[in-house]
Amino acid sequence: MVFLAKQFEVIINKLWCKGCGLCVGVCPKKVLEISSHVKSEAARQDDCIGCHQCDNICPDFAITVKERG
Repeated sequence: MVFLAKQFEVIINKLWCKGCGLCVGVCPKKVLEISSHVKSEAARQDDCIGCHQCDNICPDFAITVKERG
């Protein structure tokens, strides 16, 4: 029997994101970066471990982390 690791998707609402960078600083896997448009973006989506630290710290509720199915 083979067990596959869960995969997660980081969704960022660009209208709500103000580019504060809190999510970038708290991500243990360095999934997030600040884009050239000064908004957060999931640069390394496949590295996300689903810890929810980014969506918990976001003051604007701009980030959603969900399991890919």
